[in-house]
Amino acid sequence: MCTVTFIPANGKIFITSNRDEKLLRRQAIPPAIYFENCQRIIYPKDAEAGGSWIAVNERKTVAVLLNGGFVKHNSKPPYRKSRGIIFLEIIQSILPVQYFLQMDLSGIEPFTMILFDNYLHQFTWTGEIKYCRQLDPSQSYIWSSATLYDQKTVAKREQWFADFLKKNPYPTQDEIFNFHLITGDGDKQNDLNMSRNGLLLTVSITCVELSDHQCTMRYADQANGNLSETAMVLAVEQLTGIL
Repeated sequence: MCTVTFIPANGKIFITSNRDEKLLRRQAIPPAIYFENCQRIIYPKDAEAGGSWIAVNERKTVAVLLNGGFVKHNSKPPYRKSRGIIFLEIIQSILPVQYFLQMDLSGIEPFTMILFDNYLHQFTWTGEIKYCRQLDPSQSYIWSSATLYDQKTVAKREQWFADFLKKNPYPTQDEIFNFHLITGDGDKQNDLNMSRNGLLLTVSITCVELSDHQCTMRYADQANGNLSETAMVLAVEQLTGIL
């Protein structure tokens, strides 16, 4: 949940996340379809707190979580609730944007959440103030967690992303997945697939492919080398054009 891209291409939406975590954290549970709040939702589950960092529901809403807000903050645990649990509460709600704006986030560590529901939103909680910004869903974006990457590294990653899109203006899921897997300049501490002394590293890569009729979540668990795909047909009443 520390590097995220959003790419509209070939009549589809692709949202991809590299989850950078401490090696000592328990291995996540691979994506599955859960039935919550009268809807089906696909997501991988954090084995410690029970939350998640990327999910898609049958109403064609996709969301992904990044640690931190606009700038790096000093973590001050204990917090009232895990950000991954807050994330699931938002994606499970019928009106996610309104839910975020109305919910009480006091005692919650700062986070950024990207949500697509035919519109593209960026939610940010700084620990004190909520922000909600609407973005252009016809454009592509990359985000890097403020808790791990300084502005120089963020700018470098943005250039890698621009170069990738220039070479691949209409990328496939395979090409996007490969971008998240191999892109960098040899500095393993800041490459997209990162490792800092083997203690903090990219533990998984997850890519959601969303079309008018179905979604597919591809999940690569780098700890054991397993690759899985979970597909779900979208609810009929929500079938409208993406672009």
